[in-house]
Order: sequence, then structure tokens, then C-alpha cells
Amino acid sequence: MSSVQRFRGRIAGWGTASGTRLVVGRWDVSPFGAFADVMVERPDGERILLAPSHQVASLVATTYRFDRVEVCPVTVSRGDGPEHWQVVAGPLEARVDVGRRTALGRVLRVVPRRVAASHRTTVLTDPVARVFLRGVRTRGSAGPGRVEHYGATDVHEITGARTEWAGESLGDLRDVDPPVRFGFGSTPRRPAVTGVVTTIVER
Repeated sequence: MSSVQRFRGRIAGWGTASGTRLVVGRWDVSPFGAFADVMVERPDGERILLAPSHQVASLVATTYRFDRVEVCPVTVSRGDGPEHWQVVAGPLEARVDVGRRTALGRVLRVVPRRVAASHRTTVLTDPVARVFLRGVRTRGSAGPGRVEHYGATDVHEITGARTEWAGESLGDLRDVDPPVRFGFGSTPRRPAVTGVVTTIVER
């Protein structure tokens, strides 16, 4: 008998002029309650996970690949309005400006939510995402005996980001280039906030 874990929230991915790329998950519904986590790839290739608890760190670190894992408070708030994310996690502080819905986001809004969020739909969306989103995957291994599925429900562009690491600016907003190397999912090249339902099926 298989077990299913489902996470519903948003993922923000962006790059910086210094070469650091970041992926922030803000999960409103999960087996662990609401939480946020941060994946960072530094210019030298070091991959870092910032997780709010050992339980979350254990799950994420067995699903993706990291060189270092830090357990620390992670908060993602709306800042001074719905179009801003304020991220604080260990050495990271960032303000992310969220803009309009993208063309892909408009298409996804037309798809019935139960269809877009279904892990069975990824059989169809995975090959499309690989071609049109520069190698992004919506279905792949989450470790021995587990398969992870991404069901995207919306996409908004990121129009600006001020990002600091240990008090030092990482520079202006850039594309996520080169792609991050945490696991199969990656994140779109263009900075974006994606509404997503992530399902992990263990057999």
C-alpha cells in the first residue's frame, strides 16, 4: 500500500548578480503544518538548505541534494503588501517584489484546480515542462521508493529582489542561470512565484 504526503503553497525562485540562486518555499498546508524553507546555491556550487525544524530538514534533505543543512527560524511574510515577500532565514534576508501573472499563469488558472493539482496529471505535464521551461521537471525520484509530483496552479513574475547574505548584498535580480542543482524539479529560468501542489508518493 502506498502512502501520500501533500504540500500546498508557493515557490519563489530567483538569481542575483553575485551568482547566488535561491528557491524559497512557503507552504500553507503540509503534514507538518504551515512552514517555509530555503534552498540556496552559491556561486562556487555549494548547495545549502535552511529549514525551520529537524523534521522538515530530514524530509527535504532526503528528497533533494545539499552540501550543508542548517536548522534555523525561517519566516516568509507578506511585508507591507500582498505583492512583496519578506524572507528571513539564518544568514539570509530578502525582499522580493511580485508582479503580474504570466502568460503561463493565465493558462494554468483556466485548468480546473483538481486537475492541475493531481499527481496523475504530471505524466502529461513533465515532458512539456522539460521543453518549454528549460529542463524543469514536474515528476521525478524523491529518494528510494518515492516519487515526487509538482502540480502548478499559477505563476507570477518576480520584478525585483533585494537579497543579503550575512549582511552583504548579493546584487540585483537576475535569471536563475545556471540552473540550480538541488534535484529534478529545478525552478524556471525567469524569476517567478509559482503556486504549486507537491505530492510525494511512497510505495
